[in-house]
Amino acid sequence: MPSEAQYTITDDWNALYLDGEWVKTEDSISVEDPSTRETVTEVPAATETDVNAAYEAAARAHPVWAETQPVMREELILEFAQALEKHRDEIIELLKVEVGGGQIMGETSMQIALDHAGEAATYPRRLQGQHKDSNIPGKENIIEQRPAGVVTAISPWNFPLNLSLRAVAPAIATGNSVVLKPATNSPITGGLLFAKLFEEVGLPDGVLNVVTGHGSEIGNRVAGHPESAVVAFTGSTPVGRGVAATAAENLATPVMELGGNNAHIVTAGADLDGAIDAAVFGSFVHQGQVCISINRHIVYDDIYDEYVDRLVKRAESLPVGSAHDPDTVVGPIIDESQRDEMLEYIAESVEAGATLETGGKTAPLDGIDDSLIVEPTVLSGVTNDMSVACFEHFGPIAPVISAADIDQAVEIANDTQYGLSGSVHAGDEGTGKEIADRMDTGHVHVNDQPINDEAHVPFSGINASGMGGFNSNQILREITETKWISVQHDERDYPF
Repeated sequence: MPSEAQYTITDDWNALYLDGEWVKTEDSISVEDPSTRETVTEVPAATETDVNAAYEAAARAHPVWAETQPVMREELILEFAQALEKHRDEIIELLKVEVGGGQIMGETSMQIALDHAGEAATYPRRLQGQHKDSNIPGKENIIEQRPAGVVTAISPWNFPLNLSLRAVAPAIATGNSVVLKPATNSPITGGLLFAKLFEEVGLPDGVLNVVTGHGSEIGNRVAGHPESAVVAFTGSTPVGRGVAATAAENLATPVMELGGNNAHIVTAGADLDGAIDAAVFGSFVHQGQVCISINRHIVYDDIYDEYVDRLVKRAESLPVGSAHDPDTVVGPIIDESQRDEMLEYIAESVEAGATLETGGKTAPLDGIDDSLIVEPTVLSGVTNDMSVACFEHFGPIAPVISAADIDQAVEIANDTQYGLSGSVHAGDEGTGKEIADRMDTGHVHVNDQPINDEAHVPFSGINASGMGGFNSNQILREITETKWISVQHDERDYPF
């Protein structure tokens, strides 16, 4: 059972987790609280030598772990879920400090993480073989499903807890070993925290190894290590293309969830109250730093002005401030580069003809000279070629685009390289489903918004939004291999 360990930002996080040991490094990376802009702790900056040690440990541990009885792997994942639940409040506080996630983001992340842990606990009993009839007399065909080997998990900073867990927990549950590389901005909640939690519940040495560091220094070695059988990556499309190409050089299976440019289509027949409620959540939760958030609002001409007016009023009513304030809805952006990029997108779009209805600038915080908070922003008169609409802006920005009818709305929605998520409000469910069927995305949500993740439902993107997928049987296929064994029971008659 989980121990009484406590996890806070003041713990010593400055060590890698390799082969069941906490290993110090010469160099470290500062972790900054996005709300206060203060350095709160240090984490290790791993080298390629450290990465090699992680894979060597994982490769040694895998054969023994793969032969561990399914019930033991199931029990360990269930104990891990208990540890997650026991440390719920601590983990939510860590998310506030490390990535600027407010209370709502933290609770949502915990809920999704626990869902993924619960689903992963079912995987040991879901590995199954088959018997296939043979065209050869007296032959028996046996199809086995086995763990792939060493799984590499490279996780992002925006929802580090659940987006790491959805790769790590299934891999461990099915008998794989893991090397986890969290994003530089979320080394604790996306990486080192997992080492502590799994150590707490008694995971054997080497089954999980965590390396933190700059992607520019160790990223290629992690993505392209020859011991890796699967590389599961969540992040931007440009980086993901490089990771997939590097993984493919070793013939590792790439599992990629990449960027999105998700459309929220609202027709004249929509329940406008429901459409606006969904729009506000889908655009502004966690400051819009969600790959499946609303990137474009595509609204029928008949209701366009009313939609914009109501969205502006709701945006202006959202509490803005520090992630540590429980009332805050819109908190800080993760860092200066992300903040400055989205402000540039807004400026470029206004210069191109969009109207800034509200927001569009940083909001001050008491005692903070250079706030990372971007006000909730609504722009009207947007076209699909403007920066806020054609790029994944990844911020609290709601560009509103007009459309005359279903055909034009779908055409605008599909006019992007991405295909991750989307949503539709059309009044009656039949029309909503018709529009959803025509949208080129991995998933679409009728009478809702695009931010949905259920561990028992496949999650994948198409086009530039990814390859392979997570959740349910989809991730189970990615992290296992199929082996065909035939047994010739009767003497076979060969032609020569």
